[in-house]
Amino acid sequence: MVKPSWSLSRRTFLRGAGVAVATPYLFAMEKNAAPLQDSSLGLAGDAAAPKRLVYVYFPNGCSLPKEDDKANEKWRWFPSGEGKDYRFTEVLKPLERHRADLSFAGGLSHPKSRELLGHLAGDTWLTGGDVRFDQYKNTVSVDQVAALELKKHTRYPSLTLSTDGGVGYKSRVSTLSFGPTGRPIPSEHRQRSIFERYFSMNGGATSDERRKSLARGKKIVDLVLEDSRRLKTKLGKRDQEKMDEYLTSLNAVEEQVRRNEAWLDIPMKPFSSEHLNLDPNPRTAAQDYLRATFDLIVLALETDVTRVATYMMGREDGMGFGDNFPKVGLGINKGHHTISHDLADGHFDEWGRFDQWYASQYAYFLDRLKTTEDEYGNLLDRTLSVYGSCCSTTHNARNYPIALAGGKALGVQHGTYHRFDNSTPFSNLLLTTLHAAGIKKKTFSDSTGTIPGLLKT
Repeated sequence: MVKPSWSLSRRTFLRGAGVAVATPYLFAMEKNAAPLQDSSLGLAGDAAAPKRLVYVYFPNGCSLPKEDDKANEKWRWFPSGEGKDYRFTEVLKPLERHRADLSFAGGLSHPKSRELLGHLAGDTWLTGGDVRFDQYKNTVSVDQVAALELKKHTRYPSLTLSTDGGVGYKSRVSTLSFGPTGRPIPSEHRQRSIFERYFSMNGGATSDERRKSLARGKKIVDLVLEDSRRLKTKLGKRDQEKMDEYLTSLNAVEEQVRRNEAWLDIPMKPFSSEHLNLDPNPRTAAQDYLRATFDLIVLALETDVTRVATYMMGREDGMGFGDNFPKVGLGINKGHHTISHDLADGHFDEWGRFDQWYASQYAYFLDRLKTTEDEYGNLLDRTLSVYGSCCSTTHNARNYPIALAGGKALGVQHGTYHRFDNSTPFSNLLLTTLHAAGIKKKTFSDSTGTIPGLLKT
């Protein structure tokens, strides 16, 4: 192959304001490579009462002995019975005190994910995208659809959080959030860094110092964007696609710099941080680690820093900190993924006890929402949260365990265990959450409508 008339060194940088920014890896960097609108920033709090959405995920499915297994029926994740007369099993006992603010759903799943190995379906929990076979056509996640509509009211569009941070990789992601093109959005997991980024707005600097810093950041991003666009015109098709992804990321940075600048002189709501644990150790204090992040989500909603959040409490397939939570939290000498497979001797008590432990962390979150108030009342009434997983048993991406909590002031009607068949995609429930937040989209992903009876008409 003839070497192209020009090529890029793998040490190529984009330069702006004296700062060098590394490009993504491009095919043109190979020796023999072939040649190759502004959204509203919003300013003050909105005059109407806020509507909020939070999506919380646990991995590896749930304890689900067969319905005729009387010896282990208390360790079934799903409630007993159905409708308004359902009964809590031992697994969900920690949530029983919130019965008036809870509903459950059984039988839901994403049609394009039903034949996937369960772990792969984690990529699609909030998207309904297609990641079958060698193709990977993920799509925007429901939280980012909500963030696009609600960000005009807040300093930040959304919080994307997990136990491990980053994005992971295809089929083993460590984020629930995907942007408009289906690209994963990196999650954050270091509580102190999260606090300093979102709640310590000036970092001890004066407003003038902060303004100068933002101006420098804006100039750097503008110059790097200009250099990137100029480079893109010289690239081949595949590299142009990579640069489009890179430019999308830079555009997001540019927008947030502008948002920070616009919000600079608007004071945050007063808050107390004395109760926050900003340095929990996931290896030795799993419960503290999870609850510290829940506390930060509550603080974000209380101060109206954002109205949309996702939290991935653990990664699929035994990866990350979460796999050791059974040992750290309950003294079970097995990883979560191992527990989910080790059922030969009927060890549903181990899996059930750990699912119960996860439920107790989510119950803590609901407690905090219920007992924290802003000028509109307790946060739970104006926050709709979805809690669940991408599969039932470990590798079965059907019958997702799903609980909904809160949102009474948004018109959510609770107290029912809804059971569905395969004709109702999980995207119907996700679309319903958008409607609860006042985002009246006709469809989301492969939805066929909303969930009847869940919202007041």
